[in-house]
Amino acid sequence: MAKHIFVTGGVTSSLGKGIIAASLAKLLQARGLRVTIQKFDPYINVDPGTLNPYEHGECYVTEDGAETDLDLGHYERFLNIFTSQANNVTTGRIYQTVINKERAGDFLGKTVQVVPHITDEIKRRMLLLGEDDKYDIILTEIGGTVGDIESLPFIEAVRQLQWELPEEDVMVVHLTLIPYLKAAKELKTKPTQHSVKMLSETGVHPDIIVCRTEEPLNNDIRRKIGLFCNVKPEAVIEAMDAATIYEVPLLMLREKLDLLCLKKMKITNYGEPNLDKWKLFLDKLKYPKSKVTIGLIGKYIELQDAYKSILESFVHAGAINEVKVQVVNVHSEFITEENVAEKLSGLDGLLVAPGFGLRGIEGKIVAVKYARENGLPFFGICLGMQMAVIEYARNVLGLTDAHSTEMDTSTRHAVINMMEEQKKIRMMGGTMRLGAYPCEIRENSLAHELYGKTMITERHRHRYEFNNEYLDLFENNGMLASGRNPETGLVEIIELPNHPFFIGVQYHPELKSTVESPAPVFVGFVNAARKYNEQNGSVKRTALQSENR
Repeated sequence: MAKHIFVTGGVTSSLGKGIIAASLAKLLQARGLRVTIQKFDPYINVDPGTLNPYEHGECYVTEDGAETDLDLGHYERFLNIFTSQANNVTTGRIYQTVINKERAGDFLGKTVQVVPHITDEIKRRMLLLGEDDKYDIILTEIGGTVGDIESLPFIEAVRQLQWELPEEDVMVVHLTLIPYLKAAKELKTKPTQHSVKMLSETGVHPDIIVCRTEEPLNNDIRRKIGLFCNVKPEAVIEAMDAATIYEVPLLMLREKLDLLCLKKMKITNYGEPNLDKWKLFLDKLKYPKSKVTIGLIGKYIELQDAYKSILESFVHAGAINEVKVQVVNVHSEFITEENVAEKLSGLDGLLVAPGFGLRGIEGKIVAVKYARENGLPFFGICLGMQMAVIEYARNVLGLTDAHSTEMDTSTRHAVINMMEEQKKIRMMGGTMRLGAYPCEIRENSLAHELYGKTMITERHRHRYEFNNEYLDLFENNGMLASGRNPETGLVEIIELPNHPFFIGVQYHPELKSTVESPAPVFVGFVNAARKYNEQNGSVKRTALQSENR
């Protein structure tokens, strides 16, 4: 059977459980072990698909079409593996399953309770990935913070598994905060002590305590935490703030987090960690040869996590191009014909981000027009592609009222229309076109140059599509549909051949970008931005090198 590592968090939210879990998994994977990660979220939504990005950050979509927590994006980016529907479970999904069983009479007339029925279903889901001997170790991140009422059933399930399974098959890593009080000039351990005490009161005792801190932990602090939290001092791990999340695996390697876990689980068949590709990536990330500024046009820019995968894709593409990518947020609501040149001045590329709804739409269209007319490298994702289509229809094809039926159901020229299979759907959750679909790419196109192949698969999350009734009109007037679904004819990629770099994609390439396999469209976009930057004489290598030093 697979062994299980549970990662819990205390003191405060947003400490970085997902990054610590992904970093530990990366180290174990680098030692030759078969590893995966899953996330258990305590909210009652069945999945985050219907949540506003302001509430929960981006909704990450897996290869098999599951709408999941954004932490699964970190798991895939670190491990370079696909996750699935089974890797993200919510309270809502647990209760939905149990209630459906109760309605079917599966409990033989018994009173259905949190213990044992809810906790049994949680345990079943926790152990599910380990049933087919595919993995040696499964890491499970428990969302929320210890002490939250909604997290209690998950913590109770962990307690039961600690009791049911062999001691060496289960361990708990607890992430806490060690605040630094500047006035007193010292680190305070009391929040961590209270957090571990609260966890212990539920019957779960941590084997390792990972301490998020702004200042280094000295031996006295480690001994104090170990003494009051009943762990050995060497099991108190320092997790200093890092310049980039991709440094965290190396920091955890230095702290021997992976070796502590292997020792506790009595695993001996492992090798030295092979992190050569990871270190090469970090070297390129830290020491770029040039710098570009990309404008991100969106409507959720106040929350960085709303476009998490896009921002990380720029990190991956920047490193492979040896370019530092500075992303500048531009709110589409405030872009007009009068101020667009000012708003987009100084940019080397423009990305129009995905989204839903009418707010900020006209500003996006104005921004696309500016990029098209001024030779500024442009990249549109999902809604961004649709805005490029609408802009072209209005300003080049002369269809002045062209729009998407998502925003204007009465438009005479619905160049973007709802997909046929979506028109009868009334339930919002989990009903969009989701997951990986094939795309056939036309040869001698920009898309073919970027991907280097004629058949790809990319992940989707949308209800609306390019209206093929207008396809000939677009192609006869300069806009090329260079990628289409081979089965349905859905336009997946549009581009302008006579533009330095102008491409829009219906899918979400950011969802498959990893450290080892950056998304080709992002790589090409960053490269085009670098060329634009050089041609406009704005590269200042000496200043950048001085900045790096």
